[in-house]
Amino acid sequence: MKSFLSVAAIFCTVIIANSQEKLPYYEIHEAPEKFTAGTVVSRMIDGLGFRFYWASEGLMEDDLNFKPSEEARTSIETIQHIFGLTNMIHNCVTQERHENGNPKDMTFEELRKSILVRLKESSDILRNSDDISQFKIVMGSGDRKTELPFWNQINGPIADALWHTGQVVSFRRSSGNPYNSNASVFSGKVR
Repeated sequence: MKSFLSVAAIFCTVIIANSQEKLPYYEIHEAPEKFTAGTVVSRMIDGLGFRFYWASEGLMEDDLNFKPSEEARTSIETIQHIFGLTNMIHNCVTQERHENGNPKDMTFEELRKSILVRLKESSDILRNSDDISQFKIVMGSGDRKTELPFWNQINGPIADALWHTGQVVSFRRSSGNPYNSNASVFSGKVR
């Protein structure tokens, strides 16, 4: 009977593992052969996606609520900010305005999935683009609309999301749940 229960438990575990949706950026795909503006920025976003995947993988409630000081954001508030930055990146490259939702109404799992999926979609669009100057950041609406060139995307939301992803890693270390050291940010692979 014990062996039957063991086999049943293993079978159920395999079914559950196979039914879970795989999120992008467990690893980074092979680099493009050609260097273009689109492939370079795409790879920057892939690096962000990989870092965010592993920064957020396995976070527990204590990690999400951790903040290093009273004035600081918690990890979940930092991830909510990364969600907003990711939406700016995604809206720019899809050239559409999206209803981004309120990150405070989303679960951590929903935020994480949305961030990773939108980064992957953005990367794919940029990788296949011959002219990234066509992608403008559009802020505001109606008469109060401002357009900014793609340059602002690089030093703005992309760099800021990288910065804040590093904070999530630091916060999780401080809360006692370190980053998976087998995830190599240099190679984009898991050792």
